[in-house]
Amino acid sequence: MSFEQSSNLESQPTTWRREDDPQYSDDPEFRRFTNDLSDKLFSLTSNVGRLHQQVALLGTRRENERVRERVRDLIDETSNGFKEIGEGLKQVSQWHDLNPSQKFTQGKLNREFKASLTEFQALQRSAIEKQRSSAATARAALEQDSSQQEQDTNNLTFGQQQEQEQLRLASQDEVDFQEQLIIERESEIRNIEQSVVELSELFRDVAHMVHEQGEQLDIIAENIEGVRDNTRGANTELTVANRYQKNARSKACCLLLILAVILTIVILAVVVG
Repeated sequence: MSFEQSSNLESQPTTWRREDDPQYSDDPEFRRFTNDLSDKLFSLTSNVGRLHQQVALLGTRRENERVRERVRDLIDETSNGFKEIGEGLKQVSQWHDLNPSQKFTQGKLNREFKASLTEFQALQRSAIEKQRSSAATARAALEQDSSQQEQDTNNLTFGQQQEQEQLRLASQDEVDFQEQLIIERESEIRNIEQSVVELSELFRDVAHMVHEQGEQLDIIAENIEGVRDNTRGANTELTVANRYQKNARSKACCLLLILAVILTIVILAVVVG
């Protein structure tokens, strides 16, 4: 179904719908449920915007622990939100006896959800790549520092080696701390990767629903076009019938006029005779 057809469906007037017509009767529960999903999806879209700003800082001089923490929290919160909305969309897909307006609302939610989820997954992958590169750089720098310290120790005298050993022991806590930070960052990367896998499954489910909904909307569009063509045909037939009716009235008037003239002549002939 084309974008123009979709827009035409969305702009269909609703004032003519009868409240007692089951095809267009409103379902307060459906409206409440879909409005709630729409509000939650809007919040997730805002989260995706903030996440985009934070991911852009990764791999730059402005990257720090606070930035990585915000990225982690936003990804966790947004992932859970997408899962919740995805379950809601599955419930909507199982709603019984949806009218054309409700089917359009369902399809619109599915498409918006799919678009937002696609953008979010791209940000997840970007965050993984940047954090993996950052962690690899930090680990390489840590290993290089350790190797350099060992090399410097081998080149020192016995007394200097003892002094160097004391300095090495004093800085071991910092090394352990940095190592722990790297391990935590690698763990965060694995968690994001797991979230990507879970949301990929959800994406496939929603993509399938969007495909099915698209076919339903195509059928609705075809029906609307059929009704429109039938209406145009009926209007043409009415115009032709109206023209025939006018011609018939004109002919009847002419015949009546002729009969009146003949009758008048006959009456005059009788009177004169």
